[in-house]
Amino acid sequence: MSAHPLLAVSEVETFYGRIQALRGVSLDVHQGEIVTLIGANGAGKSTLMMTICGSPQARSGRVLYDGQDITTFPTHQIMHMGIAQSPEGRRIFGRMTVMENLMIGASVADQKFFDEDLERAFALFPRLKDRRDQRGGTLSGGEQQMLAIARALMARPRLLLLDEPSLGLAPLVVKQIFGAIGELNRADGLTVFLVEQNAYHALKLAHRGYVMVNGQITMSGTGTELLARDEIRAAYLEGGAH
Repeated sequence: MSAHPLLAVSEVETFYGRIQALRGVSLDVHQGEIVTLIGANGAGKSTLMMTICGSPQARSGRVLYDGQDITTFPTHQIMHMGIAQSPEGRRIFGRMTVMENLMIGASVADQKFFDEDLERAFALFPRLKDRRDQRGGTLSGGEQQMLAIARALMARPRLLLLDEPSLGLAPLVVKQIFGAIGELNRADGLTVFLVEQNAYHALKLAHRGYVMVNGQITMSGTGTELLARDEIRAAYLEGGAH
């Protein structure tokens, strides 16, 4: 493990106008880890993900990437530094083909690796290879999520940010998506920061986890530790949450 985390969020406070969304949030992600952030809808998870990417920017506190302060950097500069995001809601380009979406993802990477990266994406998600000439908007929800992740991977990131990758997907597809995330980490050593409402799958996959409530981190620990805690089970795992 490196001397400093690959991602370090320190006492971050983020606002939408006069409304405070994040309150003194601190967490870190080390090279080679999968770290998950769980919490209810509206807890501030996606706001933290967007703050890391520079939009909105933190009003106070710091975001460090590989030891460098990126708190005030514009989003496009952050993306060129080796951070890629698969956003909530997928946000693929519906009128463009699968291949065109992947090419856009690769636009920030060294083009000499394009064929190699494309093969890796297709090996991870074979369905995308079958649909490479199909428009993104005609794909199923699960296929669109695969495309969103593959598009982010085409940027050759050191840090992959995944925002609600299981949202709205059938259980079998969720299992495939989480299996692919685990494979990326095991085989390639990819560092992943995962925001999820599906606490069970996220904590089973993650090395470590954090819990967010009303814009604040209220709990942290290994994935196994958090899964075993009664308050986590009561809040996130019972009554259909997993």
